[in-house]
Order: sequence, then structure tokens, then C-alpha cells
Amino acid sequence: MDIAIVSAHELTPDTPAIARELARGHRVTMYTRCNAQGAAIEHVPAGPDVELSESDLLPYIPDFSAGLRQRWRKSRPDIIHAYSWTSGLAAIAGSEGLGVPVTQTFHTHHDDSRPAPVRRLECAIGRRARAVIAACADEESELIRMGVPRRNISVVPQGIDVESFHRQGPACPRGDRPRLLHVGHVGAASAVSALMSVPDAELVIAGGDGSAVERLRSLAADRGVADRVEALGTVPHDSMPQLMRSADLVLSLSPSVPNGTAALEAMACGVPVIASAAGAHLDAVVDGVTGFLTRPDRPLEVAQRIRRLLGDATLRTAIGYAAADRARSRYSLERISMELLRVYEKTCA
Repeated sequence: MDIAIVSAHELTPDTPAIARELARGHRVTMYTRCNAQGAAIEHVPAGPDVELSESDLLPYIPDFSAGLRQRWRKSRPDIIHAYSWTSGLAAIAGSEGLGVPVTQTFHTHHDDSRPAPVRRLECAIGRRARAVIAACADEESELIRMGVPRRNISVVPQGIDVESFHRQGPACPRGDRPRLLHVGHVGAASAVSALMSVPDAELVIAGGDGSAVERLRSLAADRGVADRVEALGTVPHDSMPQLMRSADLVLSLSPSVPNGTAALEAMACGVPVIASAAGAHLDAVVDGVTGFLTRPDRPLEVAQRIRRLLGDATLRTAIGYAAADRARSRYSLERISMELLRVYEKTCA
């Protein structure tokens, strides 16, 4: 099968990883507007060669789609998989008249905070695409509310690299305090507030730009826990396994969870997770078995879960083993690529 992957934005780490898995038995080409390095990546120039927001990117989509059309007329793919709604616009326009089915992944939840014109475009793309891939059951429900026919939706979760994220391996240095790690700055305020009710534990926060880091540090000072909070800012993805393995617990408390990658990677490392009961977490985390689900805006509830796990080493160990087993068996890149191939084959039939 000749598979074309379209990303108008900068490629996220998971996209090339999935492409490499698919390429074990198929021809895969990734088309991106921004110049990127790597095998099977084709740069399609359109606008400035820098990452742009969706609104700034929109004027350059016609040029991007024209470049795709030119390439696909010379070498027609069997299936097109577009990531993000702007990529979907380009893929649909670029494949016009070629008879190539388009598969769409939106990557984000379609809530009311998105501008009305964007929501209308997403609805149109969702109905036009031959298949739409949802990362979790929650997103599937949103797509149905958008008007995407249920028969066109397939749930294929985000895959993780279980060869990098696993139980055994080096860990970052740490002190004697119990270590909590919150991945991402969104939702980290709840973790800072929860720390007030967890004496002696330390909280490390990975993610966020300079302004987000300063806001979290200011909040920690206001809560009287500044001496137990370390906000690292952006952490390279290849450093995350060591950081996760250094933690007793990983927190992921964002109220919006399109794919749940952070929680899944922590699970793969055998670290118990306390996650917000939202989005992809509802599928990934088996409450009380591979971690705990909690309301992210209830710091006392989060603190209660933290104290329970920190106070019971046997429970932490059992949950860690169960989490690692679930992550490896259900969310490996190998399994996710096989599920994507089944969607492609069904769409092309």
C-alpha cells in the first residue's frame, strides 16, 4: 500500500514513529509544509518555513494543496491520512479528481472555545473524509455530535514508544523526598495546590514556556510550597523516560485530554498515574488498577489519592506492573500501526 501522511504543521514525535512502523511493509511518504529532516519526508513549500498558528497558516493552504496535487498526479497514493483540520483542507483539495480516499485525524477536541468558522470547517472535513480516526471514545462522541456518520469513525488510540518508555533503565537523580511529577503545565496548578496537603513530598513540573513557569512558581509561593516545587519548563521528549522513572507518582491533570500520551508513557515506565477523568484518560487508565482517575479541579481529592499511593508501597508496585503491562500490550506503536492499516484497508475496499 502507498500511504501519504499530510501534516501542515511541524511533525510531532509520534507521527514519524508511526510512519516507521507502517513502512515495515508499505511505502509511506510524509508531506509537510515546514522543512523537516528524515527519510520519506517531502517538504512542500507554502509560506514561511516556520511553525504557524492555524489562523496564520490558513492563507498558505492553497499553495500547500497545489504542491500536494502536483506530486500526487505524478505518483498517486492509495490512501491519504491528514493530521489536523488545516492538513485535511489541503489533502481534500490536493486529491480532488484523483479518487484517493482521505482519512482524517483532528488531534484536538472540538469544544465551543474554537472559533465558529473553524468548527464549521471541521464539520465539513469530517463529513467529506472517507474515514475519521478518533483517539478515544470521548472524541468519537464529539465527532458524532459534529455530524460525522458513526460508520465512518474508527477509534485508534495514540501509540507510544514502549522501547524507550519501559520499567528498566536510568533515572534522573533525586533526593529522599517522595517525588511527584506533573507532565505539562496545563493542570499543574491543581498539583501545586494539592501539594499543600501532602507534607514532605516534592513536585516537579515538566512543560510550559517561560511565562507558564513563572506563573506556577508564583502560585507555589502563594501556597507556601515554593521550596518543594521545581518547574523545569520544556523538557526534551527523549529525556522524559529518565524523568518519569525518577518519580514515585506521575500526575496528568489537564481538563482536556485529546490523546493521553503523558499518562500512557508514565504507565509504560511502571509509574502509577493520577490522571484527570477526561478525554483519552477515561480509556487509558483503569481506575484503581493501572492508576487513579480524579477531578482535576479538586486539589483535596487529588491529594487524597496521592497520600493513599505514597502510603502503600505494595499498592504502588502492583499498580505500576499492571500499568506497564497495559501500556505495552494495548498502546505499542506496533499494535497501533496494525489498527491503522486495518482502517486504511477497509477505507480502500
